[in-house]
Amino acid sequence: MITDMELHTVASLLRRGHSLDQFSTGLTLLGALLGLGQWWVGVIDPWLLLLSAALLVLGMLEKYWALRVAFDADLFQRMADSSQSLAERTYTLDQALISLGLQPAARAGRLWTERRHGALLLLRRQSRLLAVQVVLVLGFILASPWLASSI
Repeated sequence: MITDMELHTVASLLRRGHSLDQFSTGLTLLGALLGLGQWWVGVIDPWLLLLSAALLVLGMLEKYWALRVAFDADLFQRMADSSQSLAERTYTLDQALISLGLQPAARAGRLWTERRHGALLLLRRQSRLLAVQVVLVLGFILASPWLASSI
């Protein structure tokens, strides 16, 4: 049985996804700037265009996971703050999710350990997408010809 403190802890961890999302948004905007900047200066580099497209696609995927993580963070926080019994809160939550079409009726009544595992899995997916964005940007910086010529 999960405790209120565990619910608070999971909600707090999931709220860290907002920081990841902000960093990813910056990298996504960098990708947009790299892509559009080529047309502004009139020189188009296919590798830079590929990097730009990859950053934009990864940024949009990360944004999707960030929205889901934020939604789960709010739900876990609401569950932790409620004064009802956990069973009542769970039933009410499941009914709301089912009526909104966000959860199939067959998944109602899942254990909170399963829900916690699923929510943290979403956070891991979000962080992996951000990590790929960072690796792409760092790889581009380290492989850039202007860096090699200045050393």
